[in-house]
Amino acid sequence: MKSLEDLKRIREQAQAQIRLRTQEANTKIIVGMGTCGIAAGARETLMAILDELAKRNIQDVVVTQTGCVGLCEYEPLVNVVKPGQPKITYMKVTPERARQIVASHIVNDQVVNEWVLSTEEGV
Repeated sequence: MKSLEDLKRIREQAQAQIRLRTQEANTKIIVGMGTCGIAAGARETLMAILDELAKRNIQDVVVTQTGCVGLCEYEPLVNVVKPGQPKITYMKVTPERARQIVASHIVNDQVVNEWVLSTEEGV
């Protein structure tokens, strides 16, 4: 950081990430951040999701975290909940997969079936 403009840019980026994690939205992305998820790379997965949403200027998606759900061998787990659609749980989500999930599922409504652990109707 070398100027006031740099500081303003950093502040705007931080505020955008905070909005993604706190606003009300129709679509939700929930990342498993229990100790098992973190050990499997969930922190990097979460950051990749936030980064991809920011790059695409997607602001109507809320990103939250949850604890362990008892499926440790499938971590990092990511749930995508879209109105009127089943909740999709993705397994073993690397940062690269997270970016593809944003592009395919969030942007284009195309579930990435090969990474789906479960589908839950009526959520």
